[in-house]
Parts: sequence; C-alpha cells; structure tokens
Amino acid sequence: MPPEEAQAVHEHVEAIAAILDANTAPEQLKTLEGSELSGHNLQSRSWRPLAPAIAALLFSVLFSLGGSLETRSLAQPSISPTSATKRSPDFGKHFKALGVNGSLIIYDSKQKQTYEFNPQRNGTELVPASTFKIFNSLVALETGVIPDDVAVLTWDGIRRKIANQDAPAWNRDTNLRHAFKDSTVWFYQVLARRAGQERMQQWIDQAGYGNRQLGGANDIDRFWLQGPLKITPKGQIEFLQRLYQNKLPFSPRTIALVKDIMVREQTPTYTLRGKTGWLDASTPDLGWFVGYLEQNKNVYFFATTVDLLKSEDAPARIEVTRRSLKDLGLL
Repeated sequence: MPPEEAQAVHEHVEAIAAILDANTAPEQLKTLEGSELSGHNLQSRSWRPLAPAIAALLFSVLFSLGGSLETRSLAQPSISPTSATKRSPDFGKHFKALGVNGSLIIYDSKQKQTYEFNPQRNGTELVPASTFKIFNSLVALETGVIPDDVAVLTWDGIRRKIANQDAPAWNRDTNLRHAFKDSTVWFYQVLARRAGQERMQQWIDQAGYGNRQLGGANDIDRFWLQGPLKITPKGQIEFLQRLYQNKLPFSPRTIALVKDIMVREQTPTYTLRGKTGWLDASTPDLGWFVGYLEQNKNVYFFATTVDLLKSEDAPARIEVTRRSLKDLGLL
C-alpha cells in the first residue's frame, strides 16, 4: 500500500479508537464531520450500539481507497445486444490486416456478452442489401408465392453481372435454395413482386424489421437494395435471435426451411449459418455478413459490415468475421 494510503488508514483507525473511548466527547471527532457517526451521543461508555455505524465508516474508508482494491473490479454491468459491452479482443487488427474499414458485433447468448468493433456504426441504420433475403425467404414461403425450397423459377433471359463481371449462377433457372446461396437478385425480386407491397408491409410490421420503410408501390422489388428500408447491425442481431428462437410471426415449417438454406458450414463440432450482402447504391459500396454460429452448446450471433472500395474487398466480409470468431476460441 502506498505511504499516503497507509497514513489515511492510520488516521481513520485513530478516529475510530477515539469513538470507542468511553470518555471521548463529540467535539473531539471533528475529523469525522459529515460521516454517519456525527450526531451520535458518545458520552455513553457502551460503544456496541455504534457497531453498525463503525462498520459503515470502515466501508467508506475502504471504498475511498478503492483504487488499490481488487474487489471493485468484480462488479460487471449486465450484458445484452442493446446495453453494456464486454471488453472485446482487438478485432480492429483484422480489418487493418485486410486493408478495409468496417464494423463487427458478436453476441454470446449464453454469457449474454456483446463484443464489438466500431460501436458507432453498429448502431447506425444501413440498407440491408441481400441480407434481406433471409426475411424475403420467410415471407415467400409463408405466403405461398413459392411452395418450397426446390420449386424452380424460369430465368428471364436477361444476362446480369456482379461487379461488372459475368454472373453465370444468376443467368439460369434456379430455386430458392440455390438463389439464396448464389444471392440471385432477380429471383428474389420476383418473389417480392408476387408477395406485393401490402402483404410485405404487414410482415415487416409484425416482425418489426429495421425501420419498416418500404417506399411506394414501385419500390417493391428494390426497397432492400437501395432503400428506404434500413436496419442497424445491432438490429440484425436482434432479428437473428428471434429467428433462432422461433419467435418470428412465421410457421415452424417456414422457419425450419429458412434455417436450413442458411447453413454455410457444418462440421461435427459446429454449424455456421449466414448471409452476405453487397450494397452498390452507396459510396463506397457496403458489404454485409450476418448470421449465427452454434458451437459448444452455445449460439454466437454476428453482424459484420465492410466498406467495399473495390471488388477484391468482398471476401473480407467473411474473413474478418471468421478471424474474430477464432479470437473467441471458436471455429
């Protein structure tokens, strides 16, 4: 203990000893003015009734010296996706190593702990881009605009590109399962038009997805690609939690099918579900990767965003997420 703290303790002990002296008068306790002991009748030779006050004073002494007490570090705030955050590993090093800027949030559901990089962006509303395919799939299956994950829609013959490069996976007939994996935009635009704005708005409102804004009737096949629909990375985590817990307003069959098509990796020790997104209606382009990892009888929800200055930055969405999960001893 530093000399100045030792001296402080000595002075308080001397004061308490004076209280215990049956003949001590109140005016001798000026150093205790303002404490819980001030105002007590100290003329009595019995000091035992003062024990609670003495204990309180001792506690105040120790607390005032709390800078040297390890016990103060034990108090931890409650952790949730929308409240306090546990000190995170240095996720920023992964963004730096990959030469990108962005944000990341991981929520440990068992420990109720949130790990973050760039918390300001994690609370900022962003256009969801193709991560909305999770919700779009739920609506399409629930409304019956597509009966299951293997029903095929016919390609319209329009050749499309991704980042100015040919996209063979997009330019063919496909089904829900493959369209989700390949992030086939035209397929999901067809589903959204079939569902219609009124029904889509009803499901968005019931689920409380993002800012719930779909725009006008003409926006039904693009509101998640260029706005006005927006959601924060934290909002993505909350939505994914409700999906995992079957607490969204969709049938068990619909939720089970969507969970199944979301699987990206499955090993004997873990299952990783997720969906990427690429927003090209912003400057710079914005990349998403959202989902959840089931491992060690626990579930870890994640939402990653990356500024895409060039097409070669796109893989960083997944890579920075994997490296961060490994920082937590996962994968």
